[in-house]
Amino acid sequence: MMQTGPVDVPDVSLEWYHDIVEVADSTPPPVQWFAGHFTEAAVLLLGALFLLAAAPRLRRGRPGERAVALVAPVAVVLSYVCSEGLKTVFDEDRPCRQVARIVAGQCPPVGDWSFPSNHATIAGALAVATLLLSRRLGLLAAPLALLAAFSRVFIGVHYPHDVAVGLLLGALVTLAVTRLAARPAADLLARRAADSGRIPAVADRR
Repeated sequence: MMQTGPVDVPDVSLEWYHDIVEVADSTPPPVQWFAGHFTEAAVLLLGALFLLAAAPRLRRGRPGERAVALVAPVAVVLSYVCSEGLKTVFDEDRPCRQVARIVAGQCPPVGDWSFPSNHATIAGALAVATLLLSRRLGLLAAPLALLAAFSRVFIGVHYPHDVAVGLLLGALVTLAVTRLAARPAADLLARRAADSGRIPAVADRR
């Protein structure tokens, strides 16, 4: 294990980081520029895929499908909150400050901790949220989330274990929260639909 601050970095993660950044450093500047901007674009695209999956469920889906579409964004936000909380616990400094220079862009400031990766957490959460609503779109979202996470290592701002844990955290929190909250939300939506269906009938009898 290599000591980089309050947290030990696993040797295998450190080795993979060196290998990936070495390859990234040898790529042409346009590739590095693309990698430096890819993560943000990928997260936005993941959000768009989720909206594409959620929109038809919200319009004409069954109560259970509508509930998942409503609960999943809350789960994504909770995933991010969990990631931020873990950062304050582990205080792992960025590899671009401790190990190697950054390949593209700028190294985040001191105090913007590395473990886990927020971008990877959000990417994993959005991919699972999309998959819960649409298998077809989810199969597009999953590799996009992996690429988004990998890009954070490629440009030098995260260790591989940062993004691996981030992806897993986002996926598990989103899955757990959605599974726990979707059923009560579906019951509530069903009751509201039943109530709204009875009101016109009462008015007609009058």
